[in-house]
Amino acid sequence: MSVITSVAASSSPPADTANSVLAAEQGVLGSIEESINSVFQPVTDALSGFVFGEITIGSISFPWIVAWLVLAATVFSIYFGFVQFRKFKLAVDIVRGKYTDKDEPGEINHFQALSSAVSGTVGLGNIAGVGVAVTIGGAGATFWMIVAGLLGMCTKFVECTLGVKYREIHEDGTVSGGPMHYLRKGLAERLGNGFGAALGKILAVLAAIMLLFFAFAGGNMFQANQTFAQLRDVTGGDEGPLGSSGAALVFGIILAVLVGAVIIGGIKSVGAVTSRLVPTMAILYIAACLIVILVNFTSIPAAIGEILSGAFTAEGVVGGAIGALIVGFQRAAFSNEAGLGSAPIAHSAVKTKNPITEGYVSLLEPFIDTVVVCTMTALTIVIAKTQFWEDAKLAYVETGEKADGVTVTSESFATVLPWFPYVLTVAVALFAISTIITWGYYGQKAWAFLFGKSRASERLYQVIFCLFVVAGSVLTLGSVLDFADAVLFLLALFNIIGLYLLVPVVKNEVKDFAAKLRSGEVKKVEKVRS
Repeated sequence: MSVITSVAASSSPPADTANSVLAAEQGVLGSIEESINSVFQPVTDALSGFVFGEITIGSISFPWIVAWLVLAATVFSIYFGFVQFRKFKLAVDIVRGKYTDKDEPGEINHFQALSSAVSGTVGLGNIAGVGVAVTIGGAGATFWMIVAGLLGMCTKFVECTLGVKYREIHEDGTVSGGPMHYLRKGLAERLGNGFGAALGKILAVLAAIMLLFFAFAGGNMFQANQTFAQLRDVTGGDEGPLGSSGAALVFGIILAVLVGAVIIGGIKSVGAVTSRLVPTMAILYIAACLIVILVNFTSIPAAIGEILSGAFTAEGVVGGAIGALIVGFQRAAFSNEAGLGSAPIAHSAVKTKNPITEGYVSLLEPFIDTVVVCTMTALTIVIAKTQFWEDAKLAYVETGEKADGVTVTSESFATVLPWFPYVLTVAVALFAISTIITWGYYGQKAWAFLFGKSRASERLYQVIFCLFVVAGSVLTLGSVLDFADAVLFLLALFNIIGLYLLVPVVKNEVKDFAAKLRSGEVKKVEKVRS
């Protein structure tokens, strides 16, 4: 699915007048985009060249940032004895409210915190990104994507525990948390000297700046743009009712109003919306996957066999088994955002006196995002085994040309559900809106950290954020979005350095909570509290 930057002239009469008006609109938009992109392009090229710079093992090259994320996930998993498997049931029980009293400090319950964070990660990457992954890395990429997702669960466990541990609860009861808080306070406390305090402050400010920029661009503009693009495509493209830049502007305004109505209410409003929206969109999308899989029920064993064998042989794809591994790890890292420091902002608002409880809850996030949703997409593609996918894999091996990931996925669904593009449109819209809402909250917390928390300051941010929703609907700003992606992943470099230094703090929280369970200070309640 391409990003829409301009539109063709409408066919409505009088043609000459309509064409001249639209040409003028395109000319203005085009000049704005060109001016902004020209400013960002040199900076984007330099930053992206560093953040997504590749290292080579044998004949395979891959971004070093992926190795950085996966290495951290592996180290943390070993350090905590693969807590993501040992405490999975406990995590589910905590989400259900069995270990937390509703009167504990915070703003939202565990389920709302989880759904808010998931809404920021489950999105277009689970649809388009997976399509690209299994095209480049073959079916075997699915196996390594699952492995990376399982490892990433422990990274989320670490960073979200720290998010709650070092959060700030304001006089009005609202909560602020995230990497800008645990890097600043945690490193000062852990190192206990002037260097630790200075390092923490520097990393905290950098984290806030990076989160804020991505909130405006990647978490906002890109989502709005792709949602309109999908709506425009299924309603006739250039010749349809949305085939004009004027339609994009109207769409952007409507979307901005909807988003503004939610983010003005703060995390309680975000949690209330996402706790309904996330399950809805997940059920809708997974149901569509299951329909394709069940219709092709007899092909399931062969598909699973292809995934497992492809993970270790991967014949016919670039780089063989190593290529499948790298692509799978990369897609998982880019999808669930484990280690980037974004999710702890939402998780920090949870109602709890024990930070580790939200650490356990957060480990479910990569499981939902990567192990469930991404795997369902991949399995659907492998089982459907469309000619389009086969041709796309061959084309990539021979020419290096990547197929449109959304098309790979959509074609797979269309083998059973010819009307799936309309379902995909609804899914994309739900994914995108939930992502915008969540990143609106993330950005607000970064803004407050940088510019102070006051009603006037927060309202100014919300107005600016909503204006960017409108801008994203009519402008692509490709270099700006590329810059935002690089900025977000650069955050992982600094965030994970902090996580390495602060893991003993998390270990202490694990021991403290275990002691409370043994002593009966924390009791399991069978009646679930909201």
